[in-house]
Amino acid sequence: MNPVLGIVLRILGIGALVAGGLAVALAAIIAAILLGPLTFWIAWNVLDFASAVGLPELGFWGIVLATLFLVDPSWFHGAAQVRWPEPTFRNFVAFALLALLASRPHAHARKRTRRVKG
Repeated sequence: MNPVLGIVLRILGIGALVAGGLAVALAAIIAAILLGPLTFWIAWNVLDFASAVGLPELGFWGIVLATLFLVDPSWFHGAAQVRWPEPTFRNFVAFALLALLASRPHAHARKRTRRVKG
């Protein structure tokens, strides 16, 4: 092994590289978990989409549950009386954020299979 390379590896240390990689992976996981509720909160409460469709603002746990609803809506079969929002730019951005959140890929998505014709 090249003596210069050995010195550089000792200075940097493989442990530091592994620890840095784990820190980045942990930060990415935490950001992915918090990104859904944050996006929903911005669309629902900050951009006031809730009042635009005639529903109340949501607190922390309401946002978490609503985000879970957007991830897997099959568990919720209730109905609510809402109205169509006014066509404003603010409502458009809020609706786009909610649609983006609802359309993200899911971990439980079905695998594509070939259909047999005939």
